Amino acid sequence: MTGYLSLREVRKSYAGLVVAVDGVSLEVAKGEFVTFLGPSGSGKTTTLMMIAGFEHPDAGTISIGGRDIGPVPPHARNIGVVFQNYALFPHMTIAENVGFPLRMRKVAAAEARRRVEAALAMVGLAMRADRRPRELSGGQQQRVALARALVFQPDLLLLDEPLGALDKNLREQMQVEIRRIHRELGITTVYVTHDQTEAMTMSDRIAVFNNGRIEQAAPPLDVYFRPATRFVGGFVGDSNFLDAVVTDPRQGVLEAEGLGRLLGPAPIAAARGARVQALLRPEAIHIVAPGSEAAYANGADFRIESIVNHGESVLLIGAAGPQRLRVRVSGLAAQGIREGERCLIGWDGPAMHLIAG
Repeated sequence: MTGYLSLREVRKSYAGLVVAVDGVSLEVAKGEFVTFLGPSGSGKTTTLMMIAGFEHPDAGTISIGGRDIGPVPPHARNIGVVFQNYALFPHMTIAENVGFPLRMRKVAAAEARRRVEAALAMVGLAMRADRRPRELSGGQQQRVALARALVFQPDLLLLDEPLGALDKNLREQMQVEIRRIHRELGITTVYVTHDQTEAMTMSDRIAVFNNGRIEQAAPPLDVYFRPATRFVGGFVGDSNFLDAVVTDPRQGVLEAEGLGRLLGPAPIAAARGARVQALLRPEAIHIVAPGSEAAYANGADFRIESIVNHGESVLLIGAAGPQRLRVRVSGLAAQGIREGERCLIGWDGPAMHLIAG
């Protein structure tokens, strides 16, 4: 598949010693919203900066619409970029800030005025066109930065952790706004974040970075429920990993230390005797009432060591034999449960996702 934005074996190192990006390849379809997700130092921002033209790859190619943009300077790439720090001109009005890219492109005054008005209306700031940045809240300033990145009708929109400086409520509001604008304009968008919830909420696809490489690029639910590697499964969401051996691949039977025979997803695409890691999300495990053991394919005796209350849900941390487990249940289901107690837990086979050991 050839995407509208295409990265092929892109590499970047510093001083020939520190490898920041190590052979990244990715195809992004026209109009798609793709998020680069990963920990600090994983290569996601460096990759974004190479797309923007602020960093130059040591090897590989980056193209937009089939055109290699490697030789093209940043200002000529027709790419809109939004940074975390807004980067607004304090001495200019909001309208002047938004219109600045049009002025640099020598767009006629009447057309520039029309575009600025439309861009400010799109982000809900039409009534604040004559204000200065210092007169706006952080969320409003970020909307101005977004309007400025879109006003010249770019081929691609890049956002580098744009909501990192906002509080939780403003961040959630801006997530909704950015997705709304993306749907309205249909612009191809690449978004960088280390926030898993942000990536899950906003993306058509998530590219999970680790040590300069993409470990998986897939829709959010695939990344969450069917991670390609242990790193992806551990980085995205809360997780339990059970080391197990396949004993009957056709029937989906596993053997895990301390838990004995487990029924996993069937069939298993691995040979008898193969070692696998079974990913089991905490919310897939249930507390089983006495006499209801048959309701679940798998069960274990669970010793509760710690209880973390999140309000609507409660995280139980403890052990089933030698296996450390995290179990997430509703706040209602956890009423009356105490640390140090034992209970029976259960889960179904399809709830486990197997990763090669």
